[in-house]
Amino acid sequence: MLNGRRIVLGVTGGIAAYKSCDLVSRLRKRGAEVRVVMTAHACEFVSPLSFATLCGCPAYTDTFSRKHEIEHVTLARWGELFVVAPATANCLGKFASGIADDLLTTSYLAATCPTLLAPAMNAAMWRHPATQANVETLRQRGVHFVGPESGHLACGDADVGRMSEPEAIVEAIEAILNPRRDLEGLNLLVTAGPTVERIDPVRYITNRSTGKMGYAIAEAAAARGARVALVSGPTRLDCPAGVERVDITSCAELCDAVLSRGEAADAVIQAAAPADFRPKFVSDTKIKKTGDGMALELESTTDIAAELGRRKRPGQVLVAFAAETNDLLANASGKLDRKNCDLIVANDVSRSDAGFGVDTNVVTLIGRDGAAELPRMTKRAVADAILDRVRALLGR
Repeated sequence: MLNGRRIVLGVTGGIAAYKSCDLVSRLRKRGAEVRVVMTAHACEFVSPLSFATLCGCPAYTDTFSRKHEIEHVTLARWGELFVVAPATANCLGKFASGIADDLLTTSYLAATCPTLLAPAMNAAMWRHPATQANVETLRQRGVHFVGPESGHLACGDADVGRMSEPEAIVEAIEAILNPRRDLEGLNLLVTAGPTVERIDPVRYITNRSTGKMGYAIAEAAAARGARVALVSGPTRLDCPAGVERVDITSCAELCDAVLSRGEAADAVIQAAAPADFRPKFVSDTKIKKTGDGMALELESTTDIAAELGRRKRPGQVLVAFAAETNDLLANASGKLDRKNCDLIVANDVSRSDAGFGVDTNVVTLIGRDGAAELPRMTKRAVADAILDRVRALLGR
């Protein structure tokens, strides 16, 4: 898919720079031409010789190393896509402020091609208001982002700030350079994330969903031209570009938001993890600890997927997720008829490499024509596979 495409890859000074070697290797295997620009700090983490060997040409490290050409202009004119991985907080700040004090920043300012940034930094640095303001500025200018992801960081924390894996960055590159617009004219409603059911003003019931799968679907659908409304429970994820986000907290709010928008949607993809139960009685004040424990009576919440199935209009496509820990196919298959769905996405959430909180998933797509198990893939790749089935079901 990238045969002959020209990519400028900027590498900045972070421990994740070692992953960029894998990224270059993957891009080259897909036929892309890659020229690497390294900051001085990046050279402290990875040798320029490593990238030169992988690219087949020397890495660019110095604005004045080649006297016969104006390097930043040459690179800017050569590239079809400007990628920076990892992109440090310092890099984001310079790009947002228009600072041009080395080869990477001058090349960025001279480039007119699309830009993709893969941030990587400590969680506190990522959440700092200055960093978030810089990210928002760059987004408004049309810069694309992939990540950061949550996971183990070099500082020892387990939090957001980890650079996306090279496989995910390659997928983002392919989506920019080879965009599919096969969903143009369609209205998609996507749900994502957990719900929160109150016990009292300080306690609640929820689940482990992070919303990553639903957000990946919304992002992929928007990239393919669909108009997307994303109904989201509480998450730490940024809304994908071009997507309308509707924030909800409880299952009741999710139900209201989905049913009010469901009829106008060509397809509804229910990737959220709504609570099946909620406290029957909610206290207006904090329940005091007495040492005798606490009895909690639960009642069932509305089955939103079943209600959508009951209201489904001709030609509309309904997709539901089935998060299971045992008897995956048996438990998931029953939902197809019981909830009048067209497709069930079944995944085993007991796996460490799939389901809640990770960037990959292993799913089985169950339709009227049978079941198809997909290999372990990034959630963005799974999203496109689901959307391919939705498009086929819509007769596109």
